[in-house]
Amino acid sequence: MLSTTFTPKLFSLLRQGYMLETLKADMLAGLTVAIVALPLAMALAIASGASPDKGLVTAVIAGFLISFLGGSRVQIGGPTGAFIVVVFSVIADHGYDGLVLATMLAGIILIIAGYAKFGQVIKYIPYPVITGFTTGIAVIIATSQIKDFLGLKIGQVPADFIPKWYFYFEHIETFDALTLIIGLMTLAIILILKRFTPKWPSYLIAIILISGLVYMLQIPVTTIGLRYPDIPSGLPLPELPVWNTEKFLEIIPAAFTIAFLAGIEALLSATVADGMTGYKHRSNQELVAQGAANVASALFGGLPATGAIARTATNIKSGGKTPMAGIFHAAFILIFILFLTGVIAYIPLAALSAILFIVAWNMSEIKHFIHIFRLSKSDRLVMILTFSLTVLVDLTVAIGVGVTLASLLFMHQMSQSATLYAQGRKIRDTSGEQRKEEDTQRDELPEGVEVFRITGPIFFGMADKMLETMQAIGEMPKTLIVRMKLVPYMDVAGLNALENMIKTCQSKGSQVILSGLQPQPKDMLNKDGVRDDQKNIFIVGNYEEAIALSLKLSQDNQSPE
Repeated sequence: MLSTTFTPKLFSLLRQGYMLETLKADMLAGLTVAIVALPLAMALAIASGASPDKGLVTAVIAGFLISFLGGSRVQIGGPTGAFIVVVFSVIADHGYDGLVLATMLAGIILIIAGYAKFGQVIKYIPYPVITGFTTGIAVIIATSQIKDFLGLKIGQVPADFIPKWYFYFEHIETFDALTLIIGLMTLAIILILKRFTPKWPSYLIAIILISGLVYMLQIPVTTIGLRYPDIPSGLPLPELPVWNTEKFLEIIPAAFTIAFLAGIEALLSATVADGMTGYKHRSNQELVAQGAANVASALFGGLPATGAIARTATNIKSGGKTPMAGIFHAAFILIFILFLTGVIAYIPLAALSAILFIVAWNMSEIKHFIHIFRLSKSDRLVMILTFSLTVLVDLTVAIGVGVTLASLLFMHQMSQSATLYAQGRKIRDTSGEQRKEEDTQRDELPEGVEVFRITGPIFFGMADKMLETMQAIGEMPKTLIVRMKLVPYMDVAGLNALENMIKTCQSKGSQVILSGLQPQPKDMLNKDGVRDDQKNIFIVGNYEEAIALSLKLSQDNQSPE
C-alpha cells in the first residue's frame, strides 16, 4: 500500500471534510484564474507554433488533472512560456504529431520519476542554471513576437536568434503602423491596469477592449480568425498519436527536455505556493500528476503542461483553498470553449504579442539575473553560459552544459574546501604555518608517532594533497594517525588516494591508525575491505583512543622478544 507520499492532496483534504464556505472560495478563485488563463493559453499556443485552441484544450485537460491528482493544495497547471522554445522547435522539426508523441513520452518519464522519488533530487538543479535558461527563454519569446507586434509583411522567419534579428531588420520597412498602434495600446492598457488596479484581470480587459475597438472600427489588422479560420469549438476526442520507431527515437531528446522543464517549473511553483500558504506539497505525487496531465493532454492533441507560477499565485491571492479551485478553473475554460469559441476570431495577434511581452519580462526575473551576476565568478559563469547557449544554440544543450559545468565547479570548490595537514613532531604544515591548536598536542605524541588531520569531503582533488603531505614527512614514522572526524563524505577517488597512502605506510613497515570515522567513509572503507583486523591497520573511535593505542603499540615494539 502506498503511503500518503503518493496520495493526491485533493483526496486527503476531501476526507477531512469540504465546507460550503470553502466551495464558494474555491469557485470564485477558479473563475478569477480562468479569466487570467484564457488569453494566456491562446497566446502561448500561437507563440509555440500551434493554433489557439490547442492552448485552451491544454488548460482544460492538463489543468484539471494537475489539480485532481497533484501534490499541492493550490497548484494551477496549464501551458507556460517555458515550453514555447521547445514546442516551436519540435513542431518545426517533427510536425505536430511529433510534438504529441514527445509530450506523451515526457508524461511517462515524469510518472516514472515521481514513483522513483525524484521529486527531491530534481530540486537540486543549480539556481544559476535555472535563471540562465529562464531568462534566455524570455528573450527568445520576446524576439518571436516582433513580427506580429510590428505587423511585418514577411514569410517564414528563421529559427535561429541572430538570423531572425537580421531578417527583421532587413524587412523593417514592411511594418504596419496600425498593427503597431494596436500592440502599443494593448501594452499600455495592461501596464496601467497592473499599476493602478492590480487585482483586475488586466490581460482579459485589454483583449476585450482592443478586440472590440478593432471590430467596431473595422481596423485592418491580422486577427486570430484571419490566421486560423478553422478553429474548432468544443473538446476533440482522445486519440493515440501516430508513431513509428524512427520518429520515436528522434523525439526522445525533446521528450526529456519537456519532462525536465515540466518537473522543474512544477516543483518551483509548488515551492513558491508553500511559501505563500504555509503548507507543504508532496513533490513526488506532483511529478506523477504532471506526468498524467501531459499524457492526457497529448491524447487530446494538446500541448505540454506544467505548474504555472503566476496563475498559482493568482489562485492563492484570490482565496483558493483546495485543489478544487484548479478544477473549477478548468471547468470555466471548458465553458468558454463550448459556447464562446467564435469570439476569439476577433482578437488581434498584435494584442496577444503584447501579452507575451509582459510574460517574457516576468519570466526574465531580471532582478535575480543581476543579483547572481554580482555574486561569485563561478555562478556568474554558469548563468551567462546557460543563458547564451539557450539563446544562441539550443535549450537542451544549455541545460546539459549548464548543469555539467555547475557540477564540476561545485566539486572543485568542495575539493578545495577540504584540507590535509600534518600535526606531528617533525612535520610542519605544507603551507609553512604552525597551528596553535596542535602546539601542545605535539608534546603528547609518543616518540615515532606522527599525525595527519583531514577536514572536509575527500574528493579526487585530495589525491595530490595527500601525496604532497606524505612527501613532507621525510623519514616514515613508526605509527601514523589519520584523524578523519571532520570528513563527512569520501568518493571512490578519495578512497583510492587514502588506500595508496595506507599502502605506502605498510610497504615501509609503518602502522596506520584511522580515528573518528564518520558513517559514510567508514562504510566505503568497509566495503572495500579496509578493516580493523588487517595488518598494521587500526580503526578507533576518536583521537584520544588513537593516542592511547599508539602509545601501546610503541611500548609493544620496544618490549624484548
